Amino acid sequence: MVRIEKTTPQHPDFIRLIQALDKDIAIRDGDEKDFHAQYNKTDKIKHALLVLENELAVGCGALRHFDENTIEIKRMYVIPECRGKGIATQVLHSLEDWARSLGYTHAILETGEKYHEALALYTKNGYERIPNYGQYEQVLSSRCFKKPLS
Repeated sequence: MVRIEKTTPQHPDFIRLIQALDKDIAIRDGDEKDFHAQYNKTDKIKHALLVLENELAVGCGALRHFDENTIEIKRMYVIPECRGKGIATQVLHSLEDWARSLGYTHAILETGEKYHEALALYTKNGYERIPNYGQYEQVLSSRCFKKPLS
């Protein structure tokens, strides 16, 4: 049974999962990992969630305030053993619902060109490619997306 739980970025299971995410990023991004690491800290994140399967944390995601109307989706991860079950879609929809309840009207996110499964997930769920924003403006390997939350 899968259950989604709202939490904080200080939760030990959230920390464990984003450490696994960071290891995956280091492998995929190589030298670029240090650039991204500075923007993946959790100090500006107030809202995190966990996906629990049989009470084991198998996935996570987070929200970070971007501007008055826009939330940024961050730190999405599902452990390799649980991929292909639709958990990432559940995380994404839960984050979007949470953002709506907080009064946000748009969601943005950034992923990398090497993350084919993430690119497919976001486009399948109505995210449209936008010009790279903020710290990603000059990063050629970044892919930024936006979706209205109406």
